[in-house]
Amino acid sequence: MNSSSGNPSMKELQTKYPDKFVTVDQAFKCIHKGSHIFTGTACGEPQYLVGALAKYIDSHPKAFFGAEVFHIWTLGVAPYAEEKFRRNFRYNSFFISDNTREAVNEGLADYTPIFLSQVPGLFNNKYITIDVAIVQVSPPDHNGFMSLGISVDVTKAAVENASAVICQVNSNMPRIHGDSFINIEDVDYVIVHDEPLLQYESSISDELAQKIGRYVARIIEDGDTIQVGYGSIPNAILRNLGHKKDLGVHTELLSDGLVDLMKKGVINNSKKTLDTGKTVATFCMGTQSTYEYIDDNPSIEFRTIDYTNDPLNIANIRNIVAINSALEIDLTGQASAESLGKTFYSGIGGQADFMRGAVLSPVGKSILALPSTAENGKVSRILPSIKEGAGVTLTRGDIHYVVTEYGIAYLHGKNIRERAMQLIFIAHPDFRPMLLEKAKELRLVYPDQVCVVGKGGEYPEELETVRTTKDGLDLLLRPVKMSDEPLLKDFFYSLSADSIYKRFISWREDMPHDRLQQFILVDYTKQLLIIAVLKKGNREEVVGLGEYNINAKDNTAEIAFVVRDEYQNRGIGTELLTYLSQLAMKRGLFAFTAEILVDNTRMLHVLEKMGFAAEKKLEEDVYLIKLSFREPRERKSLTSKDDTA
Repeated sequence: MNSSSGNPSMKELQTKYPDKFVTVDQAFKCIHKGSHIFTGTACGEPQYLVGALAKYIDSHPKAFFGAEVFHIWTLGVAPYAEEKFRRNFRYNSFFISDNTREAVNEGLADYTPIFLSQVPGLFNNKYITIDVAIVQVSPPDHNGFMSLGISVDVTKAAVENASAVICQVNSNMPRIHGDSFINIEDVDYVIVHDEPLLQYESSISDELAQKIGRYVARIIEDGDTIQVGYGSIPNAILRNLGHKKDLGVHTELLSDGLVDLMKKGVINNSKKTLDTGKTVATFCMGTQSTYEYIDDNPSIEFRTIDYTNDPLNIANIRNIVAINSALEIDLTGQASAESLGKTFYSGIGGQADFMRGAVLSPVGKSILALPSTAENGKVSRILPSIKEGAGVTLTRGDIHYVVTEYGIAYLHGKNIRERAMQLIFIAHPDFRPMLLEKAKELRLVYPDQVCVVGKGGEYPEELETVRTTKDGLDLLLRPVKMSDEPLLKDFFYSLSADSIYKRFISWREDMPHDRLQQFILVDYTKQLLIIAVLKKGNREEVVGLGEYNINAKDNTAEIAFVVRDEYQNRGIGTELLTYLSQLAMKRGLFAFTAEILVDNTRMLHVLEKMGFAAEKKLEEDVYLIKLSFREPRERKSLTSKDDTA
């Protein structure tokens, strides 16, 4: 990388700037007692200089004392957090990493909680002064410009505000377009040292992460602009986006997964409403192939973090999707990504910036994706309340979607009871009874709310299917969930008195919680209730409902269905009954039974058109019907009288 023939040689530069090219010991003499030192971020960390600084203190233990080292995140060496250097350095991090977490929690280092978009302002406004910036750059071009490469973030602001700048010139550092450039005239010391850049290997996605990734991929639409973090779950999400089109990127972190989608043409930034045509990030953590791809690539720009993470800039991207994770979330929608109770774990980082910006965007989406448990399934990440001492990184208003391996909860605009039920439903089944009981104690849900535990309560996602009616309606047919009570309430109250009477053989029109609960308390091993759903943006509307209850004595099931009045005669009832009969036969049932009012001609017509062998017996004004499953006769074309149960 960075071997352009027109660039000056280091020998030429040393001749032109003899005072800048010095030894590391000479450069470090600009550090004094109490100095504020900044070092570059993550994979952009100048490893050689940081290691040399530790050696310098080893050989000059009284060179300085009480220096404060500011940093976002270290993946490499962090000697300034070691006990033996405690008199020389005090580490102050804006984000806690694995190799500094212990020092922070033992009081040997400091953590400054702050939105990362605000850190450059601390430097620019001199709330934090930077005496020495130690950074890594690419070799200078023919105009003397060096690139900060894979660490622009807050590094650019630190360099611009530092009293002294020490650069490690590394020919392996990519030259990145955007805000990454500093001129050799503006730095004080240049140390030439080539070494491989730190690399970050994405965690291998297991099946749990893949399930989460598939759910998140359902939410992302063609033309969306995405922001995503690092780790096995973001990696799984990106792997499930290969079929999408015209995606854009406006993110904090550029990862291998994003670059892979760029190479495949999935990401082309053509639909972005800000920086159209450009992948915009602020730092990169990846492998060598990624560094080679982004080197001098004009389709990629690294901007300072006060630009990429500014919620107002993010809000100006019409279709931004912010995807982040958390350590835990409570049943009201508060999430912590920075601490486990009183233990500091990571930091606010940039996710609050992006999630809030996505909420402010006209059609933006904020997604929190996390496993349902931690510690090998021993602990639920969905909690009744955030642990004492934990920082609330995301408030109840910052999150649209929560995704675990058990499904998707949509929280935006939902009341506390609805949120609690949605989140309990996507919690690990082992913890749902506990969460429900705690929710009752906290008065978050109805005091008589119950759920089906064990195998019978496990949602059969594999039964979800998409069908198109004869009238062209695209329906999602899916089993009912215990969090569907609000949807079913709206559905039942949309029905006319006549439809209710024909379905329930009752003129009772109210549908209170205790009656609604009967429909969501489904033991999937004994009964099945399928709803027909129309998607209207982020909202679901139930337009039909079909169910069967198994009679174990004779291996039959009683069938019933009902369709919303304004959608009757459009093929919904036929689709429901067809699908229910397919599932019943697959389950080994022999027949459906039904009790149907004699004047419910539409349902009689639907059953007749199914082509199954039918036995019909009249008792007063009700037909007792039995449909025995066998290969149906060739069906006649359906009439329009097929939708009222």
